[in-house]
Amino acid sequence: MIRRAVGVTGELLVTAGVLVLLFVVWQLHWTDLTSERAQAAAVDALQERWDTAPAPTARAAAPTAPAAPAVPDVDQTPPTGDAFAITYVPRFGSDYAVPVVEGIGAEELEDGIGHYPGTAMPGGVGNFAIAGHRVTYGKPFHRVAELQEGDAVVVATADRWYTYRVRRHRIVTPQQVEIIAPVPDRPGEQPTEAWLTMTACHPMYSARERYIVYAQLESSQDRADGPPASLAAVG
Repeated sequence: MIRRAVGVTGELLVTAGVLVLLFVVWQLHWTDLTSERAQAAAVDALQERWDTAPAPTARAAAPTAPAAPAVPDVDQTPPTGDAFAITYVPRFGSDYAVPVVEGIGAEELEDGIGHYPGTAMPGGVGNFAIAGHRVTYGKPFHRVAELQEGDAVVVATADRWYTYRVRRHRIVTPQQVEIIAPVPDRPGEQPTEAWLTMTACHPMYSARERYIVYAQLESSQDRADGPPASLAAVG
């Protein structure tokens, strides 16, 4: 009787181990495959919509210096879950293109890079703060720690291209919300420049801390003028 009980217990443990292994495989690999396909489809849909949309009405020319940021063409906050921009990072490869969706909930981060509600929109004065997974669900920020000072992070919207340049990195706790303040790390200060803040869990496979990359707006240009030179160069 005892031997039989031990045998049953052993079988249950083996079964549990197999289930855990299958869950890990699903979490680490299957979610990547499904999310990458969905995100690529979202990028294609955005580009097709932008290419077929009526030409935008004339607007003031965009400055090219971070001291005087461009007026963003995304003037209103999109509905939660909607994709409204595409992020390109030459350091991550020429085929890297990930949609930016409104919101940073679990569902939104499955669909791409999430935009922190209430922070600036692309190109706007303040802090365009975004979040992405380092593992699972397409892991758009898997290589975030490889970014170097001066690397380009390019954000495309319906009307414009925005080129940000990486300035510095930080590792913080989840409670340090000052990273997404209008002036990063300086809550309460009035912004005069345009920043982009990338956030991801740290260390890898853990949510104990956050890995932060700050980038500053360098330039912007109309989509009609074609992709910026920064999109083709690393560093």
